[in-house]
Amino acid sequence: MRGKILQIIAKNSKLTPQEIAVLINEKPEDVAKEIKFMEEKRVICGYNTLINWDNTDRELVTALIEVKVTPQRGEGYDKIAERIYRFEEVKAVYLMSGGFDLTVMLEEKSLKEIAFFVSDKLATIDAVTGTATHFVLKNYKDHGIVIERGEKADRRMKISP
Repeated sequence: MRGKILQIIAKNSKLTPQEIAVLINEKPEDVAKEIKFMEEKRVICGYNTLINWDNTDRELVTALIEVKVTPQRGEGYDKIAERIYRFEEVKAVYLMSGGFDLTVMLEEKSLKEIAFFVSDKLATIDAVTGTATHFVLKNYKDHGIVIERGEKADRRMKISP
């Protein structure tokens, strides 16, 4: 039951326990109890709404920052990641394999605010040895949901044989 519930709410977290119960043929009170348990155990860590900010009047710049760090003895990358994710402007932090160690995601009002974050907050952490900042130009798909559809009208003149 737990796996079925997770699959359903991963696609649509607005569904009520009653609606989920119908979909998986379980009792609504059992579904509600299971969801509460998963929230308490941090299997379910939160509920988010995916917004296409390009269709609003709010202007945001999204940046992905590659961060190279020196792992801390006895703590590895965890303490450094925690220090970074505690900054309010940080939306996500991932430990990576490959040419850098962490990916940090930010959303800010301007390039200048992101530059300030990198130079005055991120780069001043002792363990950080280098950064590379990349800016998102367009979002096509996010969390499995297509944001920008490629269904623009074909404006070419049709020619019949």
